[in-house]
Amino acid sequence: MKKFGILATSIAVLILLFVLWNQNQISLLTSGQQAEAQPKPGYAAPVIELPGLDEQTYTAGGSHPKLLMVNFWASWCGPCELEAPDLVALYEKYGDKLELYGVNATFYDKERQARQFVTDFNLNFPILMDREGEATKLYKVSTFPTTLLIDRDGTVKERVVGVITREQWEKRIEALLQDEAGS
Repeated sequence: MKKFGILATSIAVLILLFVLWNQNQISLLTSGQQAEAQPKPGYAAPVIELPGLDEQTYTAGGSHPKLLMVNFWASWCGPCELEAPDLVALYEKYGDKLELYGVNATFYDKERQARQFVTDFNLNFPILMDREGEATKLYKVSTFPTTLLIDRDGTVKERVVGVITREQWEKRIEALLQDEAGS
């Protein structure tokens, strides 16, 4: 009986520790989500300069001649695979009115796998390599994919975490292009 009491007490302590640990993790996740909210719509997009796979340097954030779409992704990200064909189609449709940069979270990825992803999905827009993780941290990206639409003045207009349909993107892009044309 004494062994059973010790075992029951040990199990109860372990369960209590597990519950407390889970509550702490939920709290950390929630605070991370709150921190992730910026840059959010209405705020200036931080300016980042990153090398592309083509060895050119690209600047995202700040003022641009066109509407800018910045997509943070990783080669191991299943949802990124799902949205890749839609991004290619969006770039083909709006390339004259929209700059699209794919920012590979190279700090959390492997560059060889990122290059293979680009080849496998025929990504036809500039791919920027965030080798040090600075852009991912500056934009507070913790979930992939995360995509921002930034107007010509450098203001974030949309922040989408996860995948949405191509039709949803088209509606958002069209609305922003109309807003810019009316300005």
